[in-house]
Amino acid sequence: MVISLESSASEKLSEKKDQILQALAEMLEHPQRLKITTAALAKKLGISQSSVYRCFPNKSQMFEALIEFIEKTLFVLINKILQEEHSATQKIENLLLLLLGFSRKNPGMTRILVNDVLINENEHLQLRVNQLHDRLEATLKQALRFAASEGQINRNVNVNVTARANLLLCFVIGRWYQFVKSEFERDPLADWEVQRLTLLPSELL
Repeated sequence: MVISLESSASEKLSEKKDQILQALAEMLEHPQRLKITTAALAKKLGISQSSVYRCFPNKSQMFEALIEFIEKTLFVLINKILQEEHSATQKIENLLLLLLGFSRKNPGMTRILVNDVLINENEHLQLRVNQLHDRLEATLKQALRFAASEGQINRNVNVNVTARANLLLCFVIGRWYQFVKSEFERDPLADWEVQRLTLLPSELL
């Protein structure tokens, strides 16, 4: 019986944490850039500040939890794309569409992805985001190498796979940044059908 009670308490704590993170993500989506404070989060949820602190001792831990959520969500979807029975080049395009589409659906998360909301937070959080960028670039590099091994891109692209992967990630981050700086007015996927012809030249299509 004690185990059951402990399990129930653990589930309630996890549920409360999810509610707090959801509220934080919603506040980050506000175009007027609401000031993120524990008091503001507590007010939005209709709970006490002490309840927030019981779940997250500080704001940095809340942001770290959101970064972990972003990373887990993206890589679950990335792995699914890499396992699909599409051509290697189609997988590369699908990866880019995933990253841009995630931003469109999650404007508040995009502020985290470009470190916009982390400037005055713990430096460790910015390093975490940078590491996430590195993982995404490594994934694109892997996809390009696979496309080369399948003979779907020419030798020049194969030789410059590192530079090409960096170019693709820079395009994505640039789109994320414009989305945030425009207060979520500039769609990350705007003009994709035109831009893909330049970004992914014929040897990649």
